[in-house]
Amino acid sequence: MVDHPAGPSASRARAFAAPRDRLVLAAWSALFLNGLGFLGSSLLPVPGVLAQMIAQGSLVVAIFLAAAANPRLAIRSHPALVLLSVLAVVSLVVSLHNQFFLGSTYRAFRILGFLVALWLLTPWWGRQDRLLLRCHLRVFWVALGTVVAGAVIFPGQAFSTQGRLSGTLWPIPATQVAHLAAAAGGVTALLWMCGVITTRKAAPLVALAAAILVATHTRTALAGVTVGMTVAIVSLFLGNARVRRTTVAAVLVGGTLVALFAGQIASWLARGQTADEASQLTGRTKVWDAVFATPRTTSQQIFGSGLSNQSYNGLPIDSTWVSAYVDQGWLGALTYATVILLILVITLMMPRGPDRAISLFLVTYLVVDSITESTLVSPTPYLLDLMVAASLVSLTAWRRRSAAVPWSPPGVGASGGWAGRP
Repeated sequence: MVDHPAGPSASRARAFAAPRDRLVLAAWSALFLNGLGFLGSSLLPVPGVLAQMIAQGSLVVAIFLAAAANPRLAIRSHPALVLLSVLAVVSLVVSLHNQFFLGSTYRAFRILGFLVALWLLTPWWGRQDRLLLRCHLRVFWVALGTVVAGAVIFPGQAFSTQGRLSGTLWPIPATQVAHLAAAAGGVTALLWMCGVITTRKAAPLVALAAAILVATHTRTALAGVTVGMTVAIVSLFLGNARVRRTTVAAVLVGGTLVALFAGQIASWLARGQTADEASQLTGRTKVWDAVFATPRTTSQQIFGSGLSNQSYNGLPIDSTWVSAYVDQGWLGALTYATVILLILVITLMMPRGPDRAISLFLVTYLVVDSITESTLVSPTPYLLDLMVAASLVSLTAWRRRSAAVPWSPPGVGASGGWAGRP
């Protein structure tokens, strides 16, 4: 069978129509809620303790839902999941000897539970309809919808943190809101460029994501989506006329806007900080220097000291690599680097097409974001990003691609819909 993505109308007709697909969506939503957590307080009349129990208890719900969708408990192996699972077991053993035994061990079991749910969902990796990617986008857009609703209902509270947009109905920090907008907007734009979704559907979503990203005042997410989109577009540039036209238009419009609003853009990027504060990444480098200046035993350097809340002397570490060194040692940092490199290499070996471009975008974005955010050390939406990228280039996708003719973009009519298939 030729591997062409189905048209938009067909996709909508069958979206989550099968009962198991709905169970997968529910399981993915529970994993996302668990990773999102509950930080701060909500303006909804929900006790904070109850909300935290819901967020953390959703991991158990996710495991049961994934098992219900996969009653035979069939799994498909992937080297990225294998490496992360081995690291999680080692982290559990190390956490048993942490001075904060209960907290550290609890976090280790949470990561193991998170990975169990992901293993149970591996039969859906590499599916032609990109089920996990659709689940991922669905939960991201729902979360962004709550952010927009909170900004409309409680604008003062939504912009109370240095004028940066954050979630109020469900407390989502500005940095995470920016991540949701950047990932969802970038993937949606790439799906449109590849002709998978129409202009009518993509345009308002991409515009909304861009507006949210600007409102969060998050430079890391902006850098990540810029670099990620550049890499993804390069992978599509030679074989996709729409990508070439869009790139030229974006360069011309972007250059004009930079020339006209250079002062405002510089002010937005500075965010009221001095040059010294910006060079220290808002104080992050001071924390990192203090971490590496702290004496550690050889065992702690190799295996870490057990899972923590990724802080140092009460200050957030805000770096995947430094957090990994503290909690899981050089073994942890090396494992995450290997997983990312492995997925990236497999992605680069895939035939040109939407799966390859989206995987490249997500992995590149995570690499940029991991420098100033603790993204992969705990079960977070960032880790779900990485798993979606891995699922798009899994062994199943490889077999499907090898049995199909090379991908080529569909003909696109004036409305941005499908004009026909090759």
